[in-house]
Amino acid sequence: MQEIRNYTMNFGPQHPAAHGVLRLVLEMDGEVVQRADPHIGLLHRGTEKLAESKPFNQSIGYMDRLDYVSMMCNEHAYVLAIERLLGIEAPERALWIRTMFDEITRILNHLMWVGTNGLDLGAMAMFLYAFREREELMDCYEAVSGARMHATYYRPGGVYRDLPDVMPKYKESPWRKGAELKRVNEWREGSMLDFLDAFAQDFPHRIDEYETLLTDNRIWKQRTVGIGVIPPEKALAWGMTGPMLRGSGIAWDLRKKQPYAKYAEVDFDIPVGVGGDCYDRYLVRVEEMRQSTRIIKQCVDKLRTLKGPVTLHNYKVIPPSREEMKDDMEALIHHFKLFTEGYVVPEGEVYAAVEAPKGEFGAYIVSDGANKPFRLKLRAPGFAHLSSMDAVVRGHMLSDVVAMIGTYDVVFGEIDR
Repeated sequence: MQEIRNYTMNFGPQHPAAHGVLRLVLEMDGEVVQRADPHIGLLHRGTEKLAESKPFNQSIGYMDRLDYVSMMCNEHAYVLAIERLLGIEAPERALWIRTMFDEITRILNHLMWVGTNGLDLGAMAMFLYAFREREELMDCYEAVSGARMHATYYRPGGVYRDLPDVMPKYKESPWRKGAELKRVNEWREGSMLDFLDAFAQDFPHRIDEYETLLTDNRIWKQRTVGIGVIPPEKALAWGMTGPMLRGSGIAWDLRKKQPYAKYAEVDFDIPVGVGGDCYDRYLVRVEEMRQSTRIIKQCVDKLRTLKGPVTLHNYKVIPPSREEMKDDMEALIHHFKLFTEGYVVPEGEVYAAVEAPKGEFGAYIVSDGANKPFRLKLRAPGFAHLSSMDAVVRGHMLSDVVAMIGTYDVVFGEIDR
């Protein structure tokens, strides 16, 4: 009788639009996974080394491109680290704006996740529904920064500019005209705060639609319940954070445990799972979108009454306005100096972390007193999560590997820096 041997197969490399360029080498016994060996290094762009060769203020844009679905949260960690080295703090209004945009970013990330994960497991409509709401929030990114994705909106000492008084409107087109055009522009008649107020009122009903499609869907539950179970002690040992850790029942969230920006002043709950499987992690992310909506509402209410600057009036770190440069030669010199040489940061080392949508994203900076980092090390949540792939998928079917890659919510820009 002929002996049946295990065989190895390549799973990937995949296109960046499909969870990044991950290559898994799977050892299979028929349809059952015996071993999974994740290969990274197919995307490496040397972000940390590039940042060490440029002034501090020229590397903020690199942070957006690490996890290109959690843009402003990445900026927040890097900017926070620089502020701690400089010994400065952003004005009150800027801190509320940062808190609000961190939560907008969390919703953007989870919408992308629920849409693409649904697509991975055969739920086509979910992707279209999720992107309908993403478009609305992408308009907020564009309105404050001029860019839909890579915003570079957070700056040491505050944010780039204040919230706009008007929101961009859709123009008439073959797809939008008459009553339909009026409907989509209804929220855009007032300021950005009015727009976000309307969005926060409407969005919980949209989440209900997503849950109607997925939460009790028989096929969805067959693909996710009991798949990729991660016990809480294992999740801690692997250095997991974010929904991966909370899905296993551990209520760890930096926004509560080590508050930054204005998280100590807003009211929200930390959703946790019970079973630690793919289904629990889905439920945690869905509930996080509801909690983010609560936080956005509170930020909108606060920002309506809170007036004041959104940047420090400090030419050493913040460029002067155009009006100031016209009248003041010293301001003009500061402007050129800031954009060519940057600013000198005192010697020292610092680690700053934020609760990014995927988990703890941190920036460790060592300064030798120059105008650029001596050393930059980024702590990406996806890198720690991916290390558990082999142990988690062993004994599962090949199709369950797809569910696990999806539930990790990996973006390879941050994993393979």
